[in-house]
Amino acid sequence: MSHSPSHTAASPSLASTPQPANAPTRERDGQWLLIAGGVLLGTIGVFVEEAGQHPLVTVWFRCAFGAMALLAWCLATGRGRELVLNGRARWVACASGVLMVLNWALFFAAIPRTSIAVATVIFHIQPIWVIVFGALFLRAAISPIQWLATLAALAGLVLTTGLLDGTAAAAAASNSSQGYLAGVLMCLGGSLCYAGVTLLANTQKAISPYAMALWQCLVGAVALAWAPWAVGWPPLGAAWGWLLGLGVLHTGLAYVVLFAGMARLGLGRIAVLQFVYPLTAVLVDWAVYGRTLSPVQLAGVGLMAAALWTLRRPGKAAASAG
Repeated sequence: MSHSPSHTAASPSLASTPQPANAPTRERDGQWLLIAGGVLLGTIGVFVEEAGQHPLVTVWFRCAFGAMALLAWCLATGRGRELVLNGRARWVACASGVLMVLNWALFFAAIPRTSIAVATVIFHIQPIWVIVFGALFLRAAISPIQWLATLAALAGLVLTTGLLDGTAAAAAASNSSQGYLAGVLMCLGGSLCYAGVTLLANTQKAISPYAMALWQCLVGAVALAWAPWAVGWPPLGAAWGWLLGLGVLHTGLAYVVLFAGMARLGLGRIAVLQFVYPLTAVLVDWAVYGRTLSPVQLAGVGLMAAALWTLRRPGKAAASAG
């Protein structure tokens, strides 16, 4: 939950929580929680654009405010013991925090260079890197269907970028463009970083998703404490409100809502509902800024969604947050 989110800083081990049988009310609540979390994460781009700050400053505020929100929630609900990590778990949490900071910085920098919709959709290619890295470095078994789905997702990614239908060229020629191709590459880099977070988290499944998210925020807050001093503090006013929202709403509230929803659902349902996030981002970009995807880009989004859904079926899924 990007870029992230996303989106997102959640531990993939979350999705492995055993599901109680014959609990329709619990599942219905879980669905609504996941939808609500996805819709909330889909508005991240608006907060980033309206804050109008340097990406590193934006990341620092998200980490600082997010850490405070998550810490308050964990302590209020008696989860304080989950936050104490030792040995290898601590190093894994810190390493994943560094990767998450890079992920967010690249994602936030890519948004003004491409668009909220394009950046969010491209970022969601990260499960492909998990599959590829797993095959290359962990010798994970990959079925022919998974390889076909991987190729289809990459084809959808190429279509979504707009490099084939002139969308990218038009964006590059516009006065508002700050480097469309650079933005696409930033999204790909961010998705690679998040794939690393996923693989690291899978080595320490004993770390709760709340602890992982909070440690990632703490690492970011410490590592980037210099950024506002070096780049400049936001002017007093609306920018602080947008940045506060990124921390409290898109990190604190969204993660709590998503974690609660995932704990109530099976992997297959989680995989489908995770597409609420990029879909919302596409709609928000259109509603707020009037930016739409071309027919070729929309076809790419559909191809990516179908391929990723195939990869994220029960037994293949990995929970993520923006």
